[in-house]
Amino acid sequence: MSEAFKYLSAAIAAGAAALAASWGNGKVITKTVESMARQPESAGNLRSTMFIGVGLIEAVPILAIVIAFLILFL
Repeated sequence: MSEAFKYLSAAIAAGAAALAASWGNGKVITKTVESMARQPESAGNLRSTMFIGVGLIEAVPILAIVIAFLILFL
């Protein structure tokens, strides 16, 4: 029974992190595109800031996968 709970908790951790990261990336990209449409002259600055934000958001599911592996194999 505990083996099943390990698999279930690892799957929930990875799935929730992927869902949250995709929602966060969508919000960041949407707001960046809206800002570029309003002020096209600041598009370069907004784009570089967006890439930094998306990179930080993508770190969350990577850490969740590491935690899921720790749950499975420890």
